[in-house]
Amino acid sequence: MTPHPSPPRPAATPPEDRAPGGVPDVNPGPVPDGAPAPVGLDRANYATIWDAVARAVPDRPAVVAGGRTVTYAEFEETAARLAATFVEHGLGVDSTVAIFMYNRAEYLTTLYAAYKIGAIPVNINFRYHGGELAYLLEVARPAALVFPTSLAEAVRDAADRVGLPGLVLHVPDGDAPAGPGGRGPVPDDAPEPVPGVPFASALGRPPLAPRPLGPEHKIFMFTGGTTGRPKAVVWTHGNLFDSQQFSIYASLPVEPPTTLDDVTRIAARADLPRTVCLPLPPMMHATALFNVMNAMVLGGTVVFLPTARFDPRAALRAIEEHGVTRLIVAGNAVVGPLVDVLDAADGPVADISSLGTVLSSGMVWSDELKRRLIAHAPGATLIDIIGSSEGGPFAYGVVRGPQDLPCRPRLAPGAVVLSPERTEVQDVVGAIGTLAYRGAMPLGYHDDPERTAQTYPVIDGVRYVMPGDYVQVLGDGYVEMLGRGSAVVNTGGEKVYPGEVEEALLAVPDVVDAVVFGLPDPRWGEVVTAMVVTAPGSPITAQQIQDAVGERLAGYKKPRRLYLVDELERSPSGKVDMRALRRRVTELGERPALVDPIVAPDPGERNR
Repeated sequence: MTPHPSPPRPAATPPEDRAPGGVPDVNPGPVPDGAPAPVGLDRANYATIWDAVARAVPDRPAVVAGGRTVTYAEFEETAARLAATFVEHGLGVDSTVAIFMYNRAEYLTTLYAAYKIGAIPVNINFRYHGGELAYLLEVARPAALVFPTSLAEAVRDAADRVGLPGLVLHVPDGDAPAGPGGRGPVPDDAPEPVPGVPFASALGRPPLAPRPLGPEHKIFMFTGGTTGRPKAVVWTHGNLFDSQQFSIYASLPVEPPTTLDDVTRIAARADLPRTVCLPLPPMMHATALFNVMNAMVLGGTVVFLPTARFDPRAALRAIEEHGVTRLIVAGNAVVGPLVDVLDAADGPVADISSLGTVLSSGMVWSDELKRRLIAHAPGATLIDIIGSSEGGPFAYGVVRGPQDLPCRPRLAPGAVVLSPERTEVQDVVGAIGTLAYRGAMPLGYHDDPERTAQTYPVIDGVRYVMPGDYVQVLGDGYVEMLGRGSAVVNTGGEKVYPGEVEEALLAVPDVVDAVVFGLPDPRWGEVVTAMVVTAPGSPITAQQIQDAVGERLAGYKKPRRLYLVDELERSPSGKVDMRALRRRVTELGERPALVDPIVAPDPGERNR
């Protein structure tokens, strides 16, 4: 790990996939005379690591999806064939490859192929409408785009606004749910052609031979952040791998690797427990993607659900069928439906005793749902991570049983609390400050030095990452979360910028003023809430306003609570007193005639 100016605070170690003790640690021993020197972890690159794992365990299952098991040898060869097609179309180091897709085997193949040539994968929210997709294509300027046919309408819409990349590949997905604008399975006699060529046609080239790759190659993670418009957080392979060491190896009975050969040896060891990872949130988010990447570093198996729609029964069946050891969830939004099915069953729905870890990050996960889940999976450790796309992790809440409730987050190694004067106060009980992290972290935001300087300040010669979460220090490393200082609404793990929604509201005929904010919600963390002023005498309803916004923006950005009021009582400078407004909402909540009864979305649906 990157050295810190002072020792990191001890943190609760999250044992991810439990294993019996007594297993000997990796010991590569001395280097024989004349042998090449071991390659240190400072040269880490995910393509190089996965290539080595594929050579070491070629017949081990790498991906299980759609009723098919793909071995590591097959996974590597398919990615190498796609990489050859990328090169044939002029892609290379620092070319960007847009992945507009939900969790599928092709997502991982595209990611791996991009890594093989030093290209940069670009994660695009599959819930985006054409206009939102077009904006991101304009920003990222990808040389290739990969998408499922169910999203063809959004791609066609984007193509009418911006030029598509020179290489466009589509993946058939007849079982995908309908999405924005009625998107769904594309029939054979569809009147409009699907843009691009079939994904399978890009796999006919001879596999590209492995290339020398280093830690400097980049990975983009687009995040909404506080600006409304997606911004790319720029990781390097080396920094990301360094930051993930604790998550990858802390639970295993081995010494952390010091060379890339050690990484391969650990992955190949037959005496270590096998990691089987099921990501339920989409891999367009860092939590799911990074944990999938970590599982493959360990030579583990990644399992995908057979359809895009989140089906809690299918998830539970997959846990039992494949012996899932590591389950990635999205707080209450995913755990709630899972435990509802488990609690309601007259008999056993599925045996989930294989679970060693259930992990969530960046989402509200209540103690009540943790208690209900641990009752069905008493051998699992629940890990609630405070993290962000910008870096971290900052803190862990670890629950091994009912005795650990209520769950309290504890600072992760490298995490600190900074006072308003930007001094470290994590040892001062009662102090209130901002969570920060000093260690391996991204380079910053792509093409945004000003925002990079704000989020990644250098203080007394030490670089920190500070996304903006406020905490109170409780002592012994524990902190209490107080919330984020920005106005961003975090609903179901999706970040919504109020200004973007306000702009869409004001484009609706008869809407003359609007303000958007978040209100607490026990399942979704926050729900997007709007207070709207309409023209005098207008017959427009709250439902019509919400529908109009839904035609412009992704479903998760639509206001789920909408109030029609006579005025917003702005100050002479045009500002709204948000504290007074929230009190007003509480009062209006007792007057249902002014509230549109909007139901929160199903986590598997793209546009409700």
